[in-house]
This record gives sequence, structure tokens and C-alpha cells, in this order.
Amino acid sequence: MTSPTLERPSTVTLPARTAPARPAVPPELRIADNPAAAVLRAATRGPIFRDSAAQTTGLSIATVNRQVSALLSAGLLRERADLTASGAVGRPRVPFEVDTDSYTTLGVHIGATVSRIVAADLSGRILGGLEIATPQAGQEAALTIIARSAKAFLDRLPRRRPLWTGVALAGRVDPSAGVVDHPRLDWQAAPVAAVFGAVLDLPVSVAAHVEAMAAAELLLSSGTEEQRPGSSLYIYARETAGVAVTLHDRVHTPANGPGSIAHLPTGSDVECSCGRRGCLEVTVGEGALLARAVRAGIVPKREAPRRPVIADLYRAAESGSAPARDLLLERAEILGRTAALVRDMFNPDRVILGGQAFTAYRPGIETVAKAFTQSTTLPPADLRISRFGGRVQEHAASVTALSVFYADPLSAMRRSTRNPR
Repeated sequence: MTSPTLERPSTVTLPARTAPARPAVPPELRIADNPAAAVLRAATRGPIFRDSAAQTTGLSIATVNRQVSALLSAGLLRERADLTASGAVGRPRVPFEVDTDSYTTLGVHIGATVSRIVAADLSGRILGGLEIATPQAGQEAALTIIARSAKAFLDRLPRRRPLWTGVALAGRVDPSAGVVDHPRLDWQAAPVAAVFGAVLDLPVSVAAHVEAMAAAELLLSSGTEEQRPGSSLYIYARETAGVAVTLHDRVHTPANGPGSIAHLPTGSDVECSCGRRGCLEVTVGEGALLARAVRAGIVPKREAPRRPVIADLYRAAESGSAPARDLLLERAEILGRTAALVRDMFNPDRVILGGQAFTAYRPGIETVAKAFTQSTTLPPADLRISRFGGRVQEHAASVTALSVFYADPLSAMRRSTRNPR
């Protein structure tokens, strides 16, 4: 499958929407145990026969038949008569699969500097997307700009019916109200769900982005891996840094919002806005790291419109610049030590590292792993890089919407039908 290209849209002016606000719908960052959800998840891996679905889900064949009939009626599944086994005696066995052609969900990841908007089908496959600079405006104005960009993007997919919007971002998220406090963007009680719901006239779910990334690892199965029991620690770093914990079949979502590792001490001498030195986020974040590279002359200082970007630092290292390489490997070592520290606090069964601070400079991955191994005080860990690589933000956004369908597909479909498109 060819990866979709992220585009920068042209300026779009849209009239204000007057649709009454829908209430926010909390995402379901877990593997649900209701029969319809189990059957739908089994079908996301491709065509499957009913007896195979019964074996996969542990449900009786009668229960599978009832759920398949209900999901077919709702339009979430489709039968594949073209794959019917030939030569069979009696009633032909017809496999079924998720309908990946009729619908789309919208995912929006609002980053500190860049926001990504993607469409995904019901199997979790990303259909396409675009990226825009996160507007540096008042919170409602910024949200409206992003939502209108998302609306314009959806209008380019007229053959698919949009079902749901998922928004993932850093900060302290109240998923029940769909509001967010985001210190990096200077947002307080930002009405994320209300703005997106009014502009798009779709149900909206809002999630803390690191928790959504952990949910993507849990819910968006590749079809080649069985769900593993136990606990997982997900550590993210790019412009911001954060952690999430998965316990067995669900992401732990504290009522007071996710914990923070932004100000963990790293031993660096980088000044933080909190008044201390060496806090994690200001040490490893892309903006701060790029600023250090520019001040040191590793990356040339340029004026607008071609300002330096973090990719310039990666390119310098890959082109043989020793100072660029040393700066990136220094960050990798700090990330490895920090991951070990957090791992030792939680002692999970596995540790998953995600975000471009881990993945964008591939030679740094070995340094992260070495620093982790040398710093942890516990036995060797199951340490891995997120299988979504540089697209963790996109999948976090899409799973925020898809999680509601994966938890209770029939109820989610009914809630989405108010949309007239």
C-alpha cells in the first residue's frame, strides 16, 4: 500500500456552521467484550467465515450469526459472495468483512507546531491526509481554523460517508466534556468537541494523544500479532513528552488526566520556563533541540519564509556533520536513560517507544537501547519501537474515532446517523 502524502492546503474560507453542538462522546481506549464489537474486530483483518469468527472470538456460532446479521443491516459489514467456497455440500459458506469503501472516520492530531488531519476506513487504514501549521491564535479561533481545514478535506471524499471525528492532542483532556487545557498552546478549557462538532456536524471524541497512541498499539492489530496479556508502558517524545500505561485490554486513563514527564530531570543545562535546568521536554523537544543547533552553527540560520526545521538537523547528521550527529546521539542517550527511569517506576511487561524523537534519526535508536539497558536496575525488558513509526500521530487521531465503533459498533452507528451527508 502506498503511503498517503501529507499536503499543505491552500487557504479556505468557509461559512460558519450553525449546527447545534453535539455532546462529546468519550473515546473507548480498550478492547471491548460485547459480541458485536468482537465480530467487527475479527472482520477488520479481512474476509472471514462465520465458523472461523466463532473460533477467533470464542462466541457460539449462533451468536456470531446474530451479530453478523445486525452488522450487515447497519452497513458496517459486507458479504463476499465472490469468495464462496466452491463444491461445498449444503448451504454455501459466504465470508464477510468490514465495509472499507462506504465510510470514513476523521482523525485530527493537534500538535504544538503542526497539526495533521487524516481520513481512515473502518479497518484503521489511513486513506489520506494533510498537515497544517497549528494556528497561533486564540484557542477558539485556532480550533475553528483547524476544523474548517478538516471540513474542506472531507469535502474531497464525497463518495464516503463520514461517521465520526477523533481529536488527539497533548495537555489535560476532559473526554466527557471534550475540553482541553494545553499549556504549550496557552489553552484553558478549550472547547475542542464543541467547535469540531459545530463545524463538521459529526460526533466528536477527544483524547490525550499519548493515551491514544497506546490505544493504537492495542486496537489497530496488524493481523499478524496476537494480543499479549500483561502491561505496556508507552513513552512518547517529539515536541512534547508523555507516558501512558496499558493494563491487559485497556489504556489506563486517570480521572485527573495523564501524568507528566515533561519536567523529569535529565542532567542537561538547558533552561526551562519553569525556572529549572535540564527538564526533559525542553531538552529533547524538537524546537529546543533545533534552537541549540542554530545557536551552535550546526544548522544555518535563515529568515522567513525558509526558516530552519528539524529535518535540517537530521540531514546535516546524515551528510556527515559530527556536531549534528553528536547532538542527536546525546538526545538519544537522554531518552534511553529517561525510558529506563520510567520503566523502573512501573515495571511493565513491555516498553514501547513512539514519536519522532525516537524514530526520525535511525542511528539514534541503537543509542537509546544501549542507554536504556545500562540505566535500568531491573532485569532485561521487552523494549520495542512503535510499529507506526513516524505516523504515530495520525494513528492516534484515527483510533480516537474508531475506538467508539470498536467498543459498540451498533450504538456508534446509530449516533452517527444524524449527519445528513
